[in-house]
Amino acid sequence: MIQSSSVVAGILSGGMTQLQDTRSLQHGSMGKREYTAHTVENVTGAVGVMAGVEYGAVVGSALLPGVGTVLGAVVGGVLGDRLGRAVGGQAGHMISRNQMVNKVTDPIAEAIQ
Repeated sequence: MIQSSSVVAGILSGGMTQLQDTRSLQHGSMGKREYTAHTVENVTGAVGVMAGVEYGAVVGSALLPGVGTVLGAVVGGVLGDRLGRAVGGQAGHMISRNQMVNKVTDPIAEAIQ
């Protein structure tokens, strides 16, 4: 069951990183394809934090109720973030390099400008 604290942790984690990446894109220090890959990574990292906090707290509670719950949530959140970002980074790079995706998104980018 997803608790509001894990959702908040995931949104804050992914949102802050996405904000930094958006600023980098606006300032020209990041390209559109790299931004796409980072966006996928940020989303999967946020989901990883949410799941990691939840499952880490459950495992921590089973081992040592109270303190274990907090420690498990923190460790689970960190591990979930890393795993989610690793998976998302690979997926994001595959998506941003895909020719079919680029053929679809290029006309949209031109229309926006």
